[in-house]
Amino acid sequence: MFRPLSVFIGMRYTRAKRRSHFISFISLTSMLGLALGVMVMILVLSVMNGFDRELRTRILGMVPQAAVQSFNPIKDWHGLAEKLGQHPHVQAVAPFVQTQGMLSHDDQVLPVMVDGIDPAEEDKVSVIGNYFREGSLQSLKPGEFGMILGTLAAERLGVTVGDKVTFIAPDVVVTPAGLFPRMKRFTVVGLFKVGAGELDAGLALVNISDAARLQRWQASDVQGLRLKLDDLFQAPRVAWELGRELQDQDLFTRDWTRSHGNLYRAIGMQKAMIGLLLLLIVAVAAFNIISTLVMVVNDKRSDIAILRTLGMTPRQIMATFMVQGSIIGVVGTLTGALLGILAALNVSAAVDWLESLLGTRFLNEDVYFISYLPSQLLPGDLIMVCCAALLLSFLATLYPAWRAARTQPAEALRYE
Repeated sequence: MFRPLSVFIGMRYTRAKRRSHFISFISLTSMLGLALGVMVMILVLSVMNGFDRELRTRILGMVPQAAVQSFNPIKDWHGLAEKLGQHPHVQAVAPFVQTQGMLSHDDQVLPVMVDGIDPAEEDKVSVIGNYFREGSLQSLKPGEFGMILGTLAAERLGVTVGDKVTFIAPDVVVTPAGLFPRMKRFTVVGLFKVGAGELDAGLALVNISDAARLQRWQASDVQGLRLKLDDLFQAPRVAWELGRELQDQDLFTRDWTRSHGNLYRAIGMQKAMIGLLLLLIVAVAAFNIISTLVMVVNDKRSDIAILRTLGMTPRQIMATFMVQGSIIGVVGTLTGALLGILAALNVSAAVDWLESLLGTRFLNEDVYFISYLPSQLLPGDLIMVCCAALLLSFLATLYPAWRAARTQPAEALRYE
């Protein structure tokens, strides 16, 4: 079987027992350090990808990707919806009425955003239907003043399906006895859990006609139209185009980048910065190969001199030690990639187990926008990390190999 001499000797040096156990230990630590750096980089990038995915599928699946609203009640929303639906990037349209207020039950009070929705149209623009624990959108009957709450809001208020809650509007009613807050009793008819504290604790859904009555409008009036787009990253441009086409002073457009754009950009920036820092860790581990090979070269000076006297050229000597260093890099990179894949695929379950064991929550719903640790392993990230580690490992072999190639046989064998 054909095998180049440099490859044969380089592989032999890699697996042979060295006279110095310290050099063997340094080689092993270099390999393990590279594997650990690759594993951590794959794991962290997967977690950042998971946060990015959950933001897009859960948070941005619940809030309007784009919306057309009015300062006054919209009377004929069907005609406006038909006009908006003609835009090539608009896939679905649904009406809404939105207001803020307080929910009260017994001695508990909770601030909420109340979304009045059309149960027949909401599934076209929202993913809320996938996260119901009890009830459904069809539980919101017009005129019955039913309300669907997030599980976290229901827990804080101490209510469940069938209980009554009081909605306190942010305006007052003038009576002969004085000023009183305007209140309305609702019945809890459903519970949902998205896994995002912002929504599970601060969002309530009611029928759109009931929400219109809270605003003292006609039951058929709406505040605006929510749009679902084929590409949510086109939302700013689509909103601008629709605003220009409508040319109505009472109508204005908005998109998700105004409400959650900073969060999305922060996740992207953190992924880039953390990836860069972890790449430096991989670089440090890869350049440990330099110290390993320098000591190997010093240990093998007599061997190099003998090989030179037998006819090996400096280029072959250099290739020999490049092969040895590359093997360390390949083994370390592949080991780290395998461990990184296993860690990325199981980190969510591992964190859940650790939380249950310690009886605590690492991601509190009051602080973070989701209450669990997500992970998404992307092939592109895996390939990028492995290629970067292999490239750094290869570059780390150049200087020691060049030093070995410059060894002079007569000088190396002078005291042998």
